[in-house]
Amino acid sequence: MSTPSSAPTLIAPSLAARTADGRPRTYEVRTFGCQMNVHDSERLSGSLESAGYLPADPGTEADVIVINTCAVRDNAAGKLYGTLGHLKSRKDKHDGMQIAVGGCLAQMDQAAVQQKAPWVDVVFGTHNMGALPGLLERARHNGEAELEILESLETFPSTLPTKRDSVYSGWVSISVGCNNTCTFCIVPHLRGKEKDRRPGDILNEIRLLVDDGAIEVTLLGQNVNSYGVEFGDRQAFGKLLRAAGEIPGLERIRFTSPHPAAFTDDVIDAMAETPAVMPQLHMPLQSGSDSILKAMRRSYRSSRFLGILDRVRERIPHAAISTDIIVGFPGETDADFEDTLRVVEQSRFASAFTFQYSIREGTPAATMPDQVPKAVVQERYERLVALQDRIALEENQKQLGREVQVLVSSAEGKKGAETHRPTGRAEDNRLVHFEVPEGSDTPRPGDVVTVTVTHAAPFHLLADSTDGSPLRVRRTRAGDAWDRSLAESCGVPAPASSDGGPRSVSLGLPSLRVGV
Repeated sequence: MSTPSSAPTLIAPSLAARTADGRPRTYEVRTFGCQMNVHDSERLSGSLESAGYLPADPGTEADVIVINTCAVRDNAAGKLYGTLGHLKSRKDKHDGMQIAVGGCLAQMDQAAVQQKAPWVDVVFGTHNMGALPGLLERARHNGEAELEILESLETFPSTLPTKRDSVYSGWVSISVGCNNTCTFCIVPHLRGKEKDRRPGDILNEIRLLVDDGAIEVTLLGQNVNSYGVEFGDRQAFGKLLRAAGEIPGLERIRFTSPHPAAFTDDVIDAMAETPAVMPQLHMPLQSGSDSILKAMRRSYRSSRFLGILDRVRERIPHAAISTDIIVGFPGETDADFEDTLRVVEQSRFASAFTFQYSIREGTPAATMPDQVPKAVVQERYERLVALQDRIALEENQKQLGREVQVLVSSAEGKKGAETHRPTGRAEDNRLVHFEVPEGSDTPRPGDVVTVTVTHAAPFHLLADSTDGSPLRVRRTRAGDAWDRSLAESCGVPAPASSDGGPRSVSLGLPSLRVGV
């Protein structure tokens, strides 16, 4: 096993991305984790394609399989090693196949990955994603595994090439790392202290995405609303939302995840006063018990949390608010859990990501006394899920009869697959499956349809035609971009854009602006 180098090795594409007989090598990236991991995987794909690799066709076996890991949940390690065990038999039969493991779990476990799965060729961390092509070639050339884990960020991830999963919607990182010390969270240890991008760099990346066809962006940060702490501007995030909202062609702006302790009224004002910012907010609660919030080092209390929701709904009446909740944190009593149920009832969340607490080695909570028995955690979890499912259904039933604007997606949710309805997200981020009446234009992913909600379920809405009227479809630049991406994959001429002008074929990568 080699030692980490001070900088990634740059390998010529002809060497890094071809088999011994000269065939282009193919790759597959598998993502375990959150939106930040998904966005990181787009960077990994972009780096590999820039080095000459090709994405593997569906149903075929890739020459290189990259697993981008998460370390937030306790079952992350089990999922990784189970996957690696399955891949070993495939690698034994596939001459020249390589396996790479990166991301948070690789950063945390480092050598343990290679000890438990010695057939892994490359292990790399969260701070050196751009090194992957070079590490793969070094492993091939030297005939041994490569481990490269940097302890600090080498280059901001957004400077790396990107292969976007969607041509109509994109992720934009505004910061990496975290300055908080939540006792249950391993992320600050793995991704380091918060580092903020300059506003001009962020806005330029958004413009490039819009130039390439995107009409929606999601701003990403570990604590997205603390943006600006590194350069001393506490109102920087609100200013960034307003500035992004002025970019021509950008129709939808979302962000995740804010921290209640740093959520200020200037951000609420920016959301309410910027039409492109969607009426949707993901605000992690974690617990409704003040004593548990204190033990978690969350630096806010339930009254402040509820006050934020009240102010958001006062300014944005139709805002849909979602959250994260942990059940069974060490020391959680029955009374603490009842406080969580009370706050959830008052909060009226449109949806919630609920988790059973699991020990993460290296966090303060892992060694706390009074770990809650598994059976107790399970019972509380089931009660919380039942409560939230009821609330979600009640909140969705309030949408009946409402006219909503849905950004059509390529594929999302099981209901659309079962009923063959297209699907997409309303402005408030609710999932909507809609009918295309006979004789209607068929919308493309990236187009926007206007529909009326006819049925509500806890996790989705339906919009079926009640009178057979044609579907109202607004063809968009994003839909044009979808057409171009299909045309390239099929090797046929791209259709004309909706504005009538010629457009170049896009790889889903931001193009460079050239001044004239």
